[in-house]
Amino acid sequence: WSVLFFLPYFLGVGKTTLIQKVTQALKSSGIPIDGFYTEEVREGGRRTGFDVVTLSGNRGPLSRVSSNSTSRCEYRVGQYAVDLVSFEQLVLPMLRNVNHGGDTEKRICVIDEIGKMELFSQAFIQAVRQTLAGSGTVVLGTIPIPKGKPLDLVEEIRSRKDVKVFNVS
Repeated sequence: WSVLFFLPYFLGVGKTTLIQKVTQALKSSGIPIDGFYTEEVREGGRRTGFDVVTLSGNRGPLSRVSSNSTSRCEYRVGQYAVDLVSFEQLVLPMLRNVNHGGDTEKRICVIDEIGKMELFSQAFIQAVRQTLAGSGTVVLGTIPIPKGKPLDLVEEIRSRKDVKVFNVS
């Protein structure tokens, strides 16, 4: 495994379902895999936020709709207030564990996703770069389609020669 796979995402096309199915297939084949995915949180048929779910089963908030636009939240994407502390507590230990494994055993790391909310975390950016630099890890992840202001890490990933990008629609 020398190719990294990143699936650009469009909202609602089933990218997380795809990630979950691939993850289940790899786990059942005995392939070492760790990582996380994001999942919509809905209440009364309405999306109220996103959770981070690790492949080991831990879950916590990534963001929630903020009813008060004047509330003191340093990190916001549209109507969502990003819970950076929760995100980092769930994701950073997992990425550090992947990065500190030996290079003798190939393993897969799922990073769903590398988007605006996640990129508020400088520690996450550093951990993703370290994961991509590791020779013993294949990354299966999602990045956004280019629109608006480019996201530095996303463009860095997209331009890597060892990355294969598949469009999911």
